[in-house]
Amino acid sequence: MSQAHSVAPSLRLAAVLEALRRADWLTGARARAYGWLLLIVTGAAMLAWIGFSRGGVDAAGKPLGTDFASFWTASQLALEGTPAKAYDVGVHHARQAALFGRDLGYAAFFYPPMFLLICLPLALAPYFVSLALWLGASGLAYWRMIRAWLGERLGALPALAFPAVFLNIGHGQNAFLSAALFGAGALWLERRPWLAGLCLGALVYKPHLGLLIPLALVASGRWKTIAAAGATAAALAAVSLAIFGADTWRAFLAHAGLARAALEQGLVGDAKMQSAFAAVRLLGGPVGLAYGVQAATAALAAAALLWLQRRAPRGPAEGPALAAAALLASPFVLDYDLLLLAVPLAWLAREGLETGFRPWEKTTLAAAFVLPAISRSLATSLHLPLAPLVVGALLLAVAKRGAQRELGQPAKASA
Repeated sequence: MSQAHSVAPSLRLAAVLEALRRADWLTGARARAYGWLLLIVTGAAMLAWIGFSRGGVDAAGKPLGTDFASFWTASQLALEGTPAKAYDVGVHHARQAALFGRDLGYAAFFYPPMFLLICLPLALAPYFVSLALWLGASGLAYWRMIRAWLGERLGALPALAFPAVFLNIGHGQNAFLSAALFGAGALWLERRPWLAGLCLGALVYKPHLGLLIPLALVASGRWKTIAAAGATAAALAAVSLAIFGADTWRAFLAHAGLARAALEQGLVGDAKMQSAFAAVRLLGGPVGLAYGVQAATAALAAAALLWLQRRAPRGPAEGPALAAAALLASPFVLDYDLLLLAVPLAWLAREGLETGFRPWEKTTLAAAFVLPAISRSLATSLHLPLAPLVVGALLLAVAKRGAQRELGQPAKASA
């Protein structure tokens, strides 16, 4: 009897693992139904969030657009001829408080002056008009990019229902723009190398997302893209220096220590952060260990890119793998930055529909798709940092399929 009792849990576990491995339960019809349900529920929640706000402040006492207040007030200071004050916490904080008539907390401006170029026109319009225009323009760029990756068969639902879309809207953040530039650069690597470099070089305003871009481009010998990316980054830096002056650059460099303190002291919130560094800190690990684990994670992500490049040089998985690896390499990744996962998700889903899904791919896709909706909640309530594991699994799935695709290996599981 005791032997029978010990065997039964093992059989159940084996059955669960097999169901996850094959994921036959996740049919196309169910995926669409779940997608629509997620879109409707999330959209309704966002409308309720806006509807219950008063004077541009939500029920939790946060301004609508939250982080956009940082961009708008930085623009305001720059348009007044004092761009360096965007990096003065006291002045910048006071402007945000004045914007809403009271102190609602502080959204820092950690970005280099190249991003101040992008923000510069924002304060020409009133805050909420500017917020709508910002999200509309950058959202359109994201939409055009991800529709190119999805193709006609997948339709628009995945692009709209992806929870990271709503996170970015709620924060008024720049993830639409970052994903659009990264995704377009990855899409054009082979066909339009100069344009690809221009897009990737423009990401210099968010350099921590581009840590592995030079390595990946050198490994694939994409010299035109490297040249275009370098020229674009240098040109944006030079223009920002010419417009804002050396004092703004000095202020930014002096301000950089605050960004490091925000990371190491959890000022942004370890549960909101999605990196391996934040995972270690969330679990109580010291800063030194967190940096060590982060370095190891970045090294593994780089190794996956190099392995893929060796097995499938300049293959179609190159860009999607780089997007996933970028999120693993940086210690400073927020939950809205997970919008970048749209690129590997779209590529892997499209490949699976065309040639059949391999073992674990559908489960990995589902986990990565819902990750932005649950990662912060699980980290906050259960101290369970899932993001590095899920993003790592997605990178592995993309790299493995990319290598097998190049070798012409057939799928081992049905679509």
